[in-house]
Amino acid sequence: MRNVRLLACLASLTAVALFFSIARAGNPDALWQIVHNSCEPAARGADVPQKCIDVDASHGFAVLKDLNGIAQYLLIPTARVGGIESPDLLSPDSPNYWRAAWQARRFVEAKLGEELPRDELSLAINSTSGRTQNQLHIHIDCLAPDIVRALREQGPKIGTEWTAFPTLLRGHAYRIRRIDDANLDSTDPFKLLAPDVAKEGETMADQTLLLAGATAPDGKPAFFLLNDHVRYATGDFASSEELQDHTCAVARSQ
Repeated sequence: MRNVRLLACLASLTAVALFFSIARAGNPDALWQIVHNSCEPAARGADVPQKCIDVDASHGFAVLKDLNGIAQYLLIPTARVGGIESPDLLSPDSPNYWRAAWQARRFVEAKLGEELPRDELSLAINSTSGRTQNQLHIHIDCLAPDIVRALREQGPKIGTEWTAFPTLLRGHAYRIRRIDDANLDSTDPFKLLAPDVAKEGETMADQTLLLAGATAPDGKPAFFLLNDHVRYATGDFASSEELQDHTCAVARSQ
């Protein structure tokens, strides 16, 4: 009987998550509405449900638990920001949402009930073609185990300039570079990528980025930044979220 109830519970949770995903896909403004109509007013003391786990009005972001995944969170600006293509992200005084998202990994670890190695955690943002929402959101979650292994294997060879990753990841060709800035205090991945995209005659709208924790050859904390872009001919919609694992299998293998 216990197993039957457990299976029923799991089925119910799956159905809720599926419903949320479908509803979100059908409403491209769902995330914006949650933050704007619930999270922000609740943080100001309004009598509305608080759906976010954190709202930082001074730095302009909220953190929301995504129903997809056991420990996936989303960092969402409290201002209206369209996505990776938004020119607002490149202004000199724009908030460093990546830094805030990396700090918010604590919510993933709290949900899992354990601290994970730096290189098992990641942040991802998808291209306009690889997303369902029209409000900027950074996915905060575990890396997939095979991606962790691939980055550990290639890590010592990765420098601070863009280079092609030597193998396909999820069947897609990524490039990679190391960022020697332990907490992103002086590095914003959006601004790091944009000049190269412009030089190559591409658009930010077609780009996807994944930031993974790493360790530099000198032993200091660092990051690996992976980039892909839309390639319609090969069915690549540039969604680096594909490199994450919303079941957090790396946590179960500790």
